[in-house]
Amino acid sequence: MKIVSTNVFVGPNVWASFPVIRHVVDLGVLEEWPSVKLGTEFIDGLINALPGLEEHGCSYREPGGFIRRLREDEGTWMGHIMEHCALEIQGVAGTDVSFGRTRGTGDPGQYNMVYAYGQRDVGLAAGQLAMRLLMHLLPAPVKSQVDYEFDDAFDWEDELRSYVLSAQRREFGPSTGSLVKAAEERDIPWIRLNNYSLVQFGHGKYQQRIQATITSETRHIAVELSCDKEDTHNLLNDLGLPVPHQRMVYSAQEAVRAAKSIGHPVVVKPLDANHGRGVSIDLNTDEEVSTAFDEAKAHSKSRSILVESFVTGFDHRMLVVNNELVAVAKRVPGHVIGDGKQTIAELVEEVNTDPRRGIGHEKVLTNLELDNQAMRLMADAGVTRETVLPKDEQLFLRDTANLSTGGTAIDMTDVVHPDNRDMAERAIKALGLDVGGVDFLIDDITQSYKDIGGAIVEVNAAPGFRMHVAPSEGTPRDVSGKVIDMLFPIGTEARIPIAAITGTNGKTTTSRMLAHIMKTSGKHVGMTSTDGVYVDGKLSVKGDMTGPKSAQIVLRDPSVDFAVMETARGGLVRSGLGYQRSNVAACLNVTADHLGLRGINTVEELAVVKRVVVETATETAVLNADDINCLRMADFCQAKSICYITMNSEHALVKEHIRSGGMAVALEKGMNGDMITIYHHGLHMPVLWSHLIPAAMEGKALFNVQNAMFAAAMAYCFGVDLDNIRHGLRTFDTSFFQAPGRTNVFEEHPFKVILDYAHNPAAVNAITDLASRMDVAGRRLLVVAVPGDRRDEDVAEIARTIAGKFDHFVCRADDNRRGRGDDEIPQMLRQNLLDNGVPDDAITVIPGETQAVDHALNMAAEGDLLIILGDDSARCWKQIIYFHNDAKPEQTVSARVEEPEAFELSAVMGEGETLIRDERGVRLARNTDEDGD
Repeated sequence: MKIVSTNVFVGPNVWASFPVIRHVVDLGVLEEWPSVKLGTEFIDGLINALPGLEEHGCSYREPGGFIRRLREDEGTWMGHIMEHCALEIQGVAGTDVSFGRTRGTGDPGQYNMVYAYGQRDVGLAAGQLAMRLLMHLLPAPVKSQVDYEFDDAFDWEDELRSYVLSAQRREFGPSTGSLVKAAEERDIPWIRLNNYSLVQFGHGKYQQRIQATITSETRHIAVELSCDKEDTHNLLNDLGLPVPHQRMVYSAQEAVRAAKSIGHPVVVKPLDANHGRGVSIDLNTDEEVSTAFDEAKAHSKSRSILVESFVTGFDHRMLVVNNELVAVAKRVPGHVIGDGKQTIAELVEEVNTDPRRGIGHEKVLTNLELDNQAMRLMADAGVTRETVLPKDEQLFLRDTANLSTGGTAIDMTDVVHPDNRDMAERAIKALGLDVGGVDFLIDDITQSYKDIGGAIVEVNAAPGFRMHVAPSEGTPRDVSGKVIDMLFPIGTEARIPIAAITGTNGKTTTSRMLAHIMKTSGKHVGMTSTDGVYVDGKLSVKGDMTGPKSAQIVLRDPSVDFAVMETARGGLVRSGLGYQRSNVAACLNVTADHLGLRGINTVEELAVVKRVVVETATETAVLNADDINCLRMADFCQAKSICYITMNSEHALVKEHIRSGGMAVALEKGMNGDMITIYHHGLHMPVLWSHLIPAAMEGKALFNVQNAMFAAAMAYCFGVDLDNIRHGLRTFDTSFFQAPGRTNVFEEHPFKVILDYAHNPAAVNAITDLASRMDVAGRRLLVVAVPGDRRDEDVAEIARTIAGKFDHFVCRADDNRRGRGDDEIPQMLRQNLLDNGVPDDAITVIPGETQAVDHALNMAAEGDLLIILGDDSARCWKQIIYFHNDAKPEQTVSARVEEPEAFELSAVMGEGETLIRDERGVRLARNTDEDGD
């Protein structure tokens, strides 16, 4: 049994609408060993190792369902078992995940094993640990058959403990986790910015940040003050707030003298103390003070140590958010209570059996430990680990009451005295903190400190929330919600509008068109594309940036107020989407490209991948009604409305959709040309003649006419008025500056050159159609290639498409041969062109792109049309613009135009397919048999 490959999906994907990990698992000989055949010892051992599996419902949807699957009939197979173990192992570490799915890949013994995760590394480690556990639980006879390197030193308890501690270092802590949860409850998006507790809430210009419980609104000077215990003490003392007497010292001798001056008992702590580290209390002798100084020094980055008077009373943490006291917790140091029978060590073990206690921050409470501090306190009390405490006698094992060291918390928010409430709020206001914790010692929090005494012993920036959101006793308080409400008051925006665009061809041009329309409408646009990431029209990161990482570059930019996300197949298949949802999403088309790669072998399978994008739309899904695979996506979309795009105004389904009040954009024929027209709620709204769009090349570049229709539809869905849409389309052209490699026209030579990135059958067909529609005085010449990782049948289809449509072909290869021989692709193109009736003297094979382009430029004559399908667009464009050539004799070739076929309703409805009519209009009903575990 082994993991063949792994994908970590960071957002919506083909498996789920949230982050999941997918392992392709090869069971090997274990394909012949389902759980029942492995025996009850294997099953019982698994349950003993992970008792929580008994709560898994699996396909039975009730506790115990998975155990039934293990024991019933033949049982279940190892991939499915591993899925549940990976989920449960994460659960043990405190990650709440439940989704899993295991399905065969089609290859014998191989399975797609998919499960949800919270943090990437924690999820991956859970899968690895699940496999190790299962392999070590195998019966001995089966182990001998398995090709696996067993570890004889494997100890499950140690491995699990190590995993939990590692997970806690990587997962959010209790405070950060509660803030993220509060944001999710308020539908505020978040992005983790590092491996620790730095988190962005909101997108683009609306973002706010936190680090633990410090927010982007927390003032630096306030944090500095709170971290300097002496400055804090003096500031509060000057305001008449209750604080203990205090001295700052630099040596053990000074500490002893200060303690005598203040009067015993005293407290010794670091100047920069936090979380109770290095704090010693109730010190009564010179020796204790000297020892405590050394302890404080070990936990301090400062030379300064504080000695202050020891104030008696119960320890209370008072949390103030946005100048309002929102929670009070009474904190009790970790302790045991004697029963007259058990030793102190046994009492500690008993306390740790409380299901609320766990390792570190794994649970609500932390396990007690008999460490050095506990041993010192026991020695002071004259007891040892083996001492049996008298019944009801209390022994404290900690000086301080922090939950992280085993303390407990009791909520006192509802009973705090008004004077104490005002005191805490004044203290936090005095320091200028937006979120702060006051450590207050008082015998009874329900009485005023003015009457019974009490003192502020510390003020904390970045106070922990754990004691408030999950107290040991009392009512949990939504303190994290108070912080989020402070950062995002009711009515405040948190999300920027997101337009998502996918499809096989036209994505980049459509994205650029839409970005241009939005920019001319006053938006600061962030855009991802195959050319790079653009912010406000300026290139920020160059390269193919259509995956989840590039999407997050845009969403993290604080200047962006509108996002256009071009989303390609590669990123979707590899990592999913980089955002949870979009407002408007479009699928332009689905045609054969990249088939045979990453498990996608058919156009229908490719459509399922691209459907992920439109399924994220909340407001409108924009679909190509002329593409059956796009048309079939409609019923999978949860968007409030569906908008169809059609080049055929007589499209039967679209006409039905319009009559039902649905939204559509159609290309209507008129006396002056073709008019892009929007239909919505029965309104007929002409937008622009197609020949007035520069990118459409007088309406002859039909693929750019269609791209413009999609851009217009999406802009309309975002509320852009028609005048701004018209202006945007009329001022956008396909110059190399605006759309590199997308039908760039150069007319400074005696012949016309068009540079395009067409690299699949549909794109090549579109550019061939354009060439046929153009009036050309001379010849039509083509420089053509096909990426090396495309199927042989794709090469053949491209050759069939271009054969007979051009007068001469220069066949080349891409720089990256992608596993093919040096001239394998151009020779394949040549042979296929010959097979389709192209004469040999009309074909030139030059493998290198630079040489091929140079040859074509040199052979072009006055009046010719030269189309270059380029790989390195920037290099090709430089060759084109810097080429110099004398005029050559004209040759006249007539334009070749083919009329589009009619599109009837029967053409879109397959056998057994039905139409759905509702408030969203008309669509094809889905045909799916998806199921789950």
